[in-house]
Amino acid sequence: MSNPILQFGTSRFLQAHMDLFVAQALRSEPPKALGRITVVQSTSNPESRARIDALRASSVYPVRIRGRKGDTTIDETVQCDAITEALNAADDWPTLRERVRRDVRVIVSNTGDTGYGSFDEDVARGLEAASVPRGFPAKLAALLHDRFIAGAEPVTLLPCELVSHNGDTLRDAVVGIAKQWHANDAFLDYLEHDCVWVNSLVDRIVSEPIHPVGAVAEPYALWAIERQPGMILPCEHEDIVITDDLAHYERLKLLLLNLGHTMLAELWLTEQSAADATVLDAMRNAAWRDTLESVWQDEVLPVFNALGKHDAAQAYIADVRDRFQNPFLDHRLADIARNHAEKKQRRFKPVIDLARQLGLDIEQKRLVAALG
Repeated sequence: MSNPILQFGTSRFLQAHMDLFVAQALRSEPPKALGRITVVQSTSNPESRARIDALRASSVYPVRIRGRKGDTTIDETVQCDAITEALNAADDWPTLRERVRRDVRVIVSNTGDTGYGSFDEDVARGLEAASVPRGFPAKLAALLHDRFIAGAEPVTLLPCELVSHNGDTLRDAVVGIAKQWHANDAFLDYLEHDCVWVNSLVDRIVSEPIHPVGAVAEPYALWAIERQPGMILPCEHEDIVITDDLAHYERLKLLLLNLGHTMLAELWLTEQSAADATVLDAMRNAAWRDTLESVWQDEVLPVFNALGKHDAAQAYIADVRDRFQNPFLDHRLADIARNHAEKKQRRFKPVIDLARQLGLDIEQKRLVAALG
């Protein structure tokens, strides 16, 4: 087995995002992907184990794309066949070590919001121990040390966790554990300066799983990748954007899509509407829709205009409207409203602060009122 792409995480998101991109790129003529994927279960989650078992039984799974794109309704199923090896880190550690020493060129991850956590038992383990580390950064540190000792070329690491500066953050976590293990300067230099840690932003709603493996996803997809010298990508794809301004894409998502979701949740909470109301229901409520459009047009877009990003923001809003009106997506406002006060601070306040910093004379009355 010689798969150049190693993936940590079995999430349905990656199944319908990076894995699907690679499968589609492999079908191009000539192929536009490095090769196929080895996927690794890095936790003890039984649902992840079920997906690993399913992938071992059959490497082909469905991704159903459902939603709106402009005036077109899309409902199609694509067969994804990019994954040809499925490992469990705890059970297959020797095999995984061999893959990293010899075959891998790119490592992709999506390990969840707490995936970069560290554990005391990993610190006590040490660099040369044969046991399997518990945390993801510790696993990477041990595996990359194997690769360093073997003299193999440095790898590109493309984390997809929804963490700001995810590449830098993961690098710092891995270097931190290596220092706790008293790694020598040569290995630390290899980690910090030879391996390529890439910041990126992923954006696609993957609404539900298909059992035992597969997923249902919206048509919209984005993988915005910050350009780095020497980086290797798993594939070329129309939904992958290489950029020198990743902050622009982060701002679009946070201040238009995420802000839009939270504004609809604010209206839902204020009016104490039906407990099972969805984003689609909210978009069909004329008063709520008018409020959202007013916030976008009068309180948010002037900030993008001042930043010289008017056209990009308008195009993104058009995509967001399609996504919010997806007739196949059961996106409950009650779910969006979790941690609502904290989300308002993260999604509303930056727009207000940016407007002030840019010296804009606009009245952001709905955003200010929502913050209280």
